[in-house]
Amino acid sequence: MAEDKHQQHQACMERFIELANTMKNEGIGIDVVSWALMSASGVHASYTVAGNEGGLTSSGLDKIAEAYKQNLTQLQALKERQQQARQQQQ
Repeated sequence: MAEDKHQQHQACMERFIELANTMKNEGIGIDVVSWALMSASGVHASYTVAGNEGGLTSSGLDKIAEAYKQNLTQLQALKERQQQARQQQQ
């Protein structure tokens, strides 16, 4: 089941990136696309934690911010490992 969730996560992420690249290729600035994706993600994360009508409490906001921080930390660590692997291949 965990692998299935991982595969779903990967597929969803790739779809979002594809959509972002489509928007960029339509002439929308990459900074605008990035901020829009972040805003949409924040709206959905808030919905996930607090529901459609609820607002986030301070602890809910902290919970979401920590989840984003952990995700970015993991992504940066992956990029560093990929960069090191490329350098070793040269």
